[in-house]
Amino acid sequence: MSNTITAKDGTRIFYKDWGIGKPIVFSHGWPLNSDSWESQMVFLASKGFRCIAHDRRGHGRSWQPWTGNDMNTYADDLADLMDILDLKRAVLVGFSAGGGEITRYIGRHGSKRVCKMALISAVPPLMLKTKSNPKGLPIEVFDELRVKSLADRSQLYKDLASGPFFGANRTGSKVSQGMMDSFWLQGMQAGHKNTLDCIKAFSETDFTEDLKKIDVPTLIIHGDDDQIVPISAAALQSVKLVKRAVLKVYEGAPHGIVDTHKEKLNTDLLAFVES
Repeated sequence: MSNTITAKDGTRIFYKDWGIGKPIVFSHGWPLNSDSWESQMVFLASKGFRCIAHDRRGHGRSWQPWTGNDMNTYADDLADLMDILDLKRAVLVGFSAGGGEITRYIGRHGSKRVCKMALISAVPPLMLKTKSNPKGLPIEVFDELRVKSLADRSQLYKDLASGPFFGANRTGSKVSQGMMDSFWLQGMQAGHKNTLDCIKAFSETDFTEDLKKIDVPTLIIHGDDDQIVPISAAALQSVKLVKRAVLKVYEGAPHGIVDTHKEKLNTDLLAFVES
């Protein structure tokens, strides 16, 4: 089943709702949409869970508003979805920018509807290099993303998919053309202004205080060859800030482990939600 909800500012948010059972809510990465979770949703729904994934505002089949393309609003949209569906004891799973979204959700709305969280290749605590975050990436990395997005975002998405996102630029990579094409297709379904604004949202938002507010068991999974969100500035820092966190490092894995390591990830997520 798929449907839409209306966020507080009137933006229509598309979501999928598959299966019956304990709810698992998935938040996707940039510039993707809920289709990026299809392997996890089919697997976990077949194991007796209710799997829900929305297209972030400006992405996929959701509306493309000019404003509200920031982490606070993304988190509030997620809260609207959780409230409208009246989800209880849900497991939140966030990939990349979606990891930031679910972390900010806890920071702004608390864990009253949440029993566990999983951060997959996630952007927290902070991607941007600052004096207090020396392991982050310099602003020039994100400025270049913006320049390339404005110049030819279709080619940018092709370059990301065929290069660092899935580790296709590494010797011995077996990334399929179909996997790369899916990334491009999802990116091109998103709004240009929305994906442009989202670069700032996922790179410059500091989630440090949000991570400290997480009070539910949390699984952090990250590849140690992640060229998009380097593990040293992300998972290795987040695990120090979340009180009840367990870190799993996928050796040699790239950023896009939702696809490249889906069997291992599915097994780990199932064990986590069933524990």
